[in-house]
Amino acid sequence: MLDSQAPTFRRSARLQSQKVSEILAIGARAAELRSEGHPVIVLGAGEPDFPTPDNVIEAAHRAALNGRTTYTPLAGTPELRAAVAEKFKRENGIVYTPSEVIITAGAKQVIFNAFMATLDPGDEVVIPAPYWTTYSAMVDICGGVPVKVTTSADTGFKITPAQLEAAITPKTRWLMLNSPSNPTGAAYGIEETRAILAVLERHPAVWLLSDEIYEHIVYDDFACVSPAALSPAIRQRTLIVNGVSKAYAMTGWRLGYGAGPEALIKAMTVVQSQSTSNACSISQAAALAALTGPQEVLAERRDSFRARRDLVVSAINAMPGLSCRVPEGAFYAFASCEGVLGAQTPEGRILESDREFCSWILETTHVAMVPGAAFGLSPYFRISYATSTDEIEEAMGRLARACDTLVLPV
Repeated sequence: MLDSQAPTFRRSARLQSQKVSEILAIGARAAELRSEGHPVIVLGAGEPDFPTPDNVIEAAHRAALNGRTTYTPLAGTPELRAAVAEKFKRENGIVYTPSEVIITAGAKQVIFNAFMATLDPGDEVVIPAPYWTTYSAMVDICGGVPVKVTTSADTGFKITPAQLEAAITPKTRWLMLNSPSNPTGAAYGIEETRAILAVLERHPAVWLLSDEIYEHIVYDDFACVSPAALSPAIRQRTLIVNGVSKAYAMTGWRLGYGAGPEALIKAMTVVQSQSTSNACSISQAAALAALTGPQEVLAERRDSFRARRDLVVSAINAMPGLSCRVPEGAFYAFASCEGVLGAQTPEGRILESDREFCSWILETTHVAMVPGAAFGLSPYFRISYATSTDEIEEAMGRLARACDTLVLPV
C-alpha cells in the first residue's frame, strides 16, 4: 500500500535566503489588476519597448533556413566570438582575442559562470548599493559573501575610492561595477573610474567585474569608458559583461557575452559545459548581425530615451515630496520619496516606507513602480521609462494627482 503522505520537500541551504525577485512580484500584482479591468501602466520592466532591428531578425531567419540549428562550440561560434573581439577594439579601444571571449545565454549567465568559477565559501564580493538584485543573489548562491557598500545621491549613487578601500579585506575577490547603472542610471566618468582603479591597483588580488550592458544608452555627451581601457594592469584582472539585449532590443533572444583573461574564460566555459552548454545557435546568428550590421539605430533610440528621461525627471521634481537626480544613462530614474514618508493618504493610511508608497500608488492609481528597498537602498523608487511617451505622460499625471492628495508631515 502506498504511503498517502506527500513527500517533504527540502530546499538546499544555498536557496534558503533566496526568493523570486520583488520586481516580478510587482509585475504579477500589476497583471492581476489588469485582468480585473484596471488600466495599469507598468514602469518596472528593464526592457526596451522597441522592436528587434529587421536585419537581425532576417539573419536569424536565414540561419534557421540554412540549418544552423545544431550545437555550437561551448563558448560560442568562432564568427561571433571574433565579432565581439572586433566590437571591443572598434568601440572600446580594448584588444581581445576570440579565445578571451565567451558567449552565453544572456548577460546574467556571464556573471553566474564567473562566480561559480572563482568563488570559494566565504570569498567576498564588493557591491555598491543600490544594485541590481541578481548581483547579491548570485554571490549568495555561489557560496560567496556580498559586501554591500551604500552610496548616496550626494555621490551620484557611485562608490567612492575611500568607501572601496574600507570595504576591501583579505577575503575580497571581486568588485562589481555597473555603469551606467540599474537601478539609478548613474555612470562613472573617466576621472571617477581612474580613482577607483587606483584603489584596485593597490590590491592585486581583487578582480573587477564591469557590467557594461547599458553602455550605448548614455546622454548629454557623456563619455562611457570601459575600465579595462584605462589601465593595462587592471585589464588583466577584469571581466567585462555585455550583451545585445538592451542596445538592440533583444531581451528575449537571451544572448550575452563576456571578455576577460583567457584563463578565466576557460574556467567559465567549464561551468557552462555543465549547465546550459552553448547559447542558442539562432540567437548567436542574430547577435552577429546586430554587432556587424548598421548601427544607426543605437543613436536613434538613445535620442528617444533621452526625451523620455527628461520628461520623467522634470515631472517628478515638480511633485510635492518627491525628487530625482538626472541620470547619465540607462533607461531608469531613481527618485527619492523621503518627503512623503509619514504622509497620510485619503484613506487614512500612513506611508512609512518606499514599499508602502509604491504599493499605495499601484493599488490606487494603477501605476507599477519598484521600491528602492528591492535594490538595497531606501527611501527611493525606480521608474523604467522604456515605454511609450503617451504612457509615461499618463503615468506621471496619475502620480502627480496622487501626491497632491497626501497630507504631508509637518
